[in-house]
Amino acid sequence: MVQPIGTKQNRLAMPSPFLSRHRPLPTTVTHAGREREKEKGETVTGIVFKPFKEVDEMFKTTTNKGQLNKPEPEHSFARMHYPTDLESAINEQINIEYNISYVYHSLSNYFYRDNVALNGLGKYFLDSRDDEVHHAQLLIDFQNTRGGRVKLLPIISPDTEFDHPDKGDALYAMELALSLEKLNYEKLLKLWDVADKHGDPQAPHWIEDNLLDDQVADIKKAADYVSQLRRIGRDGHGVWHWDYELYQNEIPYRTFQYATGGGDGAVDGVGG
Repeated sequence: MVQPIGTKQNRLAMPSPFLSRHRPLPTTVTHAGREREKEKGETVTGIVFKPFKEVDEMFKTTTNKGQLNKPEPEHSFARMHYPTDLESAINEQINIEYNISYVYHSLSNYFYRDNVALNGLGKYFLDSRDDEVHHAQLLIDFQNTRGGRVKLLPIISPDTEFDHPDKGDALYAMELALSLEKLNYEKLLKLWDVADKHGDPQAPHWIEDNLLDDQVADIKKAADYVSQLRRIGRDGHGVWHWDYELYQNEIPYRTFQYATGGGDGAVDGVGG
């Protein structure tokens, strides 16, 4: 007669020979053991990153910084590596964009008059107004993103009459537009210099991608139109026909493709 080995409870508690051969029994890992494994891993990889220790000072600064609804720069939660002279330069460029947009708006209103009626130029300058307002809004969004404070500066009232005794209104207006685009490019280069001298690559890179490339393309576009209008001269029918083609988006211009957001090479465009 086979004798039972202990009670039922004892038999259930005994380790199975099958399990002992195929699966190791669980072991207790001590805190010291975990630390030794951690140090071993750091030694093998050569990378030691202790985020909670490294972020400790930043966390203290963040939790002790800033108050809601306070205008001073030190109360911004997002501000980091953002100098006050760049903040001021951004506000000045916002003002430049708005002032140029005012001139373009005035030009548009002039050409939309019933006794001028060059609607192609009216539309061209209205679109140019929108572009400058868009650039101003980009700068405003950038200022807020970096923790700066937007200050809208005064806008100068523009001229309202653009007829020229020798050049006529169409050529004179387009030469004025070309001058404004070149001036704006000079201002953007100065803004880029302020951003670059502080060693934070995000700001100058953003200015290049969002403003400088478009500005170069706008200069070339206005330059092409100045050349075409100089060929026409003050011929009334010639100016009317050129303006009609402009309104129909059939006046060509050519810029390098990178300036319009593509790769290397050139691209043809038409219209206002």
